Amino acid sequence: VGRVPLRKMKSLRQRLQEQGLLESYLEQHPYNLAAKYFPGIAVEPLENYMDDEYFGTISIGTPPQEFTVVFDTGSSNLWVPSVFCSSPACRNHNRFNPAESSTFLSTNDTLFIAYGTGSMSGVLGYDTINVAGINVRNQLFGLAETEPGDFFYYTPFDGILGLAFPSIASSGATPVFDNMMMENLVDRHLFSVYLSRDSRSGSFVLFGAIDPYYTTNGISWIPLSAETYWQITMESVSVSGTPVACSSGCQAIVDTGTTLLAVPIRALRTLLRHLGASSSGEISCEAASRLPDLIFHIHGKEFPVPPRAYVLRSNGYCSLGLQGMDVPTEEGELWILGDVFIREYYVIFDRANNKVGLSRLP
Repeated sequence: VGRVPLRKMKSLRQRLQEQGLLESYLEQHPYNLAAKYFPGIAVEPLENYMDDEYFGTISIGTPPQEFTVVFDTGSSNLWVPSVFCSSPACRNHNRFNPAESSTFLSTNDTLFIAYGTGSMSGVLGYDTINVAGINVRNQLFGLAETEPGDFFYYTPFDGILGLAFPSIASSGATPVFDNMMMENLVDRHLFSVYLSRDSRSGSFVLFGAIDPYYTTNGISWIPLSAETYWQITMESVSVSGTPVACSSGCQAIVDTGTTLLAVPIRALRTLLRHLGASSSGEISCEAASRLPDLIFHIHGKEFPVPPRAYVLRSNGYCSLGLQGMDVPTEEGELWILGDVFIREYYVIFDRANNKVGLSRLP
């Protein structure tokens, strides 16, 4: 069993605001969340996507070189910046030097990954990865050679550790958790996530176990609808007892790597109207204090998200933690249940049974 403590750091939005760079940054970097799931899909953004970020520390190589990474259930590859990278985004982050690791093995294979906020390209190599005291030997990972644009320059994390399924891994790389399972390094083929609220400490990813302290309200198990992302089927979304979106069912991805709730454009407009927010998601803080819960109906049960979770407060202004994203899928519209949702629940990602477990937090 391995527990990685996660720390919640000052958000990208806050850092850019302090430097007077936020407005120009948002103009130059329209946020295409859909690129992470289906590259090339257009999106209508809401400009409040940089408010909460959770990171943990891993090490790579012998002797170990430390990196801060996002544990991302919405992607499947591990990558970090390398000394071969001269992009500004690499120069101000920790960079892996393969020449300083006695256990590194190089390959001729390349890697390219597009995320909603940026992209990376590089080469693949093998080395020992240490995650929460668990040593994964011969793990294939990406050594970034380019990180174009500014997004990764401003982020406080170095790289990304993907925790989704092998079927969506770029370049056929086996994900870290799959190697943990294959090498019998975890007691159970599952991991669980707790994200703290209100900038408190204590967030973690726990590999191979469920912490009973966080499941006192019981666990609701939801079968996956696809073994790609952690994708489930939702029946509807309601407000004050009235179904307002996803009324004929839809798909949802539980994604620790997405900050907000990503909502299909049509549903987003309906929700904003029902909640009394402007088309950009802004709302008076006085009105925000009277908002109802958003109720997600999943697998025959109700999963509420209260306004304390989906209202973002910054410098006396309030906005809703919702963003627009239109991704057509064969199964219908797609929602992304990001950190706004996950903070309300202890989430168990069960690979043995291909289920997601949700336990409401007090």
